[in-house]
Amino acid sequence: MTHPVILAHGGAGAPNEDSDGPQSACVTGMKFLTDGQLDAALRAVIEAAVVLENDVRFNAGTGANCRLDGSIQMDAILATSDGRIGCVAAIERVRNPIRVARLVMDSPHVMLCGPGATQFAHHRGVPDDTPITDKAKKRLADALERLKTGQLRPTERKWQGRDMHGTIGAVARAADGSFAVSCSTGGTSMMLPGRVGDSPIYGAGTMCGEHGAVCATGDGEEIIRRLCSMRVYLRLAEGMEPQQACEIEVANFPEPYTLGLIAVSRTGHGMAATANKMARGMLENRS
Repeated sequence: MTHPVILAHGGAGAPNEDSDGPQSACVTGMKFLTDGQLDAALRAVIEAAVVLENDVRFNAGTGANCRLDGSIQMDAILATSDGRIGCVAAIERVRNPIRVARLVMDSPHVMLCGPGATQFAHHRGVPDDTPITDKAKKRLADALERLKTGQLRPTERKWQGRDMHGTIGAVARAADGSFAVSCSTGGTSMMLPGRVGDSPIYGAGTMCGEHGAVCATGDGEEIIRRLCSMRVYLRLAEGMEPQQACEIEVANFPEPYTLGLIAVSRTGHGMAATANKMARGMLENRS
C-alpha cells in the first residue's frame, strides 16, 4: 500500500491567489481516494475536476471562454494507469464535460467531438445546459477589440488566436498504487469554432501509466507540438522525481509561451509553471 495523494491546478497564468479553488478540489477528491471503493484514483480526479468546472474563476465548464463566434465549446479527458481513456472535444451545451468524458470511457470509443459528443451526452442523460458567464462575454469582447485594433498580445501575433490559459486538471495516486488524471478546458479567448487544444490529446495535455500521471496547462498548440506530458512521463519512467521532471519541461518551454505542469509518481509528486504562476493545490493522506 502507498499514501494517497492528489494534486490539482487552475491553469497556467491563473493567479496563485486563487489556489483555494484547486485546494478545495483536492479536499473533495481526497474523500474519494480514501473511501475504500473501487477506482479511487479515477473517481477522485473526476470530482476534483467538477469542483473546478463549477468555479467561475477557472476556464472550464461554467467558466469556459467564448469562441470568436460567441459559442462555447469545451474539451475534457480522463485517463487511468490501466489504459482506460475517455475524452470529448469541442463539446457544447453541457456544464461538466469531465462527466461526459467518463461516459465515453465506458463506450466503444476513446474520443467523441463536436455535435456527436454533444448528442452522445444528452442521449446519456446529461442536461442540456450552456455555461456562459458575463466574464466570458467580456473576454470575447476584449479579444474582438484586440483583433480590430491590432493591439495583440505577444502570444497572439503568430496567428490571431492565442491566450490559452485557464485549463483545469488533477492527478491522483490511490492507496493501491493506481493513477488517474483529469483535464478540462474552455479553450482560449481567441479561437475559431472547432479548435481543439492540448487538453484532450493524450501525450500532450495528459499522460497516465504505471509510472505515474501528468497534466499540462498553458499554450495548447505549443504543448501539442512538444508532447509535454509525455516528456514528463518518460522522465518519471526513468526514475526521476516529479518535481524535477516538471521543472525541466517548464524551463525548456519556448518563450513567450507559458506552461504549467502537475505530476505524481510512485514515490513523489511535483508541480511547476512559467514564472511560477499557476493556481494549484495538493493533499496527501499519510494516515
